[in-house]
Amino acid sequence: MKQDQVLTTSAGAPVADDNNSVSAGPRGPLTFDNYQLFEKLAHFNRERIPERVVHARGAGAYGTFTLSKSLKEYTRAAFLQDEGQETDLFLRFSTVGGGQDSSDYARDPRGFAVKFYTDEGNYDIVGNNTPVFFLNDPLKFPDFVHSQKKNPRTNLPDPTRMWEFWANHPQSLHQMTVLMSDRGIPLSWRHVNGYGSHTFGFWNEKGDRYWVKWHFKTDQGIRCLTDDEAATLPPHGAQRDLVEAIDRGDYPSWTVKVQIMSEDQARSFPFNPFDLTKVWPHELVPLQEVGKLVLNRNVDSYFAETEQSAFAPSNFVPGIGPSPDKMLQARLMAYQDAHRYRVGVNHNALAVNAPRCPFHTYQRDGAMATGQDGSHNFCPNDQELPRPDASVTPPPLPLEGAWVQAYSQHEEDYFSQAGDLYRLMTNDQKDRLTETIAGGLAEAETSVQERILSYLEKADSSYSASVASKLALLA
Repeated sequence: MKQDQVLTTSAGAPVADDNNSVSAGPRGPLTFDNYQLFEKLAHFNRERIPERVVHARGAGAYGTFTLSKSLKEYTRAAFLQDEGQETDLFLRFSTVGGGQDSSDYARDPRGFAVKFYTDEGNYDIVGNNTPVFFLNDPLKFPDFVHSQKKNPRTNLPDPTRMWEFWANHPQSLHQMTVLMSDRGIPLSWRHVNGYGSHTFGFWNEKGDRYWVKWHFKTDQGIRCLTDDEAATLPPHGAQRDLVEAIDRGDYPSWTVKVQIMSEDQARSFPFNPFDLTKVWPHELVPLQEVGKLVLNRNVDSYFAETEQSAFAPSNFVPGIGPSPDKMLQARLMAYQDAHRYRVGVNHNALAVNAPRCPFHTYQRDGAMATGQDGSHNFCPNDQELPRPDASVTPPPLPLEGAWVQAYSQHEEDYFSQAGDLYRLMTNDQKDRLTETIAGGLAEAETSVQERILSYLEKADSSYSASVASKLALLA
């Protein structure tokens, strides 16, 4: 800090005394001309913004993405065209269910959200450290989150509510298996994979469409903790680890890969490729390595950057768009709406969220409006002012023979992939998984236990039998 810097009010006026309020005599009451005191207290009262309902606790850093394989065959997105292209980014990690008062070492999925500052605007991949999720219909998302939160009467954690929800939603089995496995408690933010999880659309200059899944494979290796190990660590351990690693120049990195499927493949795929509870088997859709992501700079202000960072799955660039994934469709609205409530309608004007390329909108006014001019605030207009560019129009998506109604999914197979995952595990991993599940189920109602065991039986009979035997020992 420069030695000649003068303390000022937020309006820039020099401050004469920052230790003593103005009072009527040394022991007298304060007077109403304490404008500096009023400013400090008023700002202090507003230092906190509402925490995120999910992903409240997190850590972030800046870095770069370097493209190692051109994707121009599949997408016109400018930052994915030429080998060696480098794009700046911001990445935020998070736990999902707990609030700011929770631990970095909760058994919980981890958020993995990347904001690419491209020459065509910001592109956000708002994913997790797991390739699947608990649900495939957004109508159930608020209910799911409520079940993971504290009991509304006692304000205490209530794992029986979590199991009750899962017992009523067999589509959660795959993600539940991941969560209760060894990967349920990562050692640090540097030791997790990231996944876009959803299916996204790519389209190239010719208008050919492809379906894509993003994978970010940690170069530090997957490292996780047991429940007992996690209980011995400080709640801010993962935050400290990330900051200190970057500060000492030990920059964490991820190898970036994609799975790409043609529209014809999607039509003949053995299951719905847009179902967020399922992975695309690699033998059917191989991984392709396309680049490297490196984090190399910590934030200067946790609040201004990490806490106010706002990621939205609707932040696309030309050549990338949504898919018929129902969960993704809802997130296109819900995330932007959450940011407008939590940070404000002009959240994209904040430095961490603002595009680094020229951008022009007709949005005006609202709280914290900055950089808005007094020219036309509507479109179309008669001046040479910003107007739409039809060349970036995505190709149409045909809805062949579709009827608009609510479709039941009770006949869907939500068990095979959970069973496949179980069979990939070693005997020790299976033992820890089933022990963790039994420990949670032991607190649930008998009917909940019976339904969960029936789901496990459909996934793999030994999966169910192992949980049942451990459950019996805890009875």
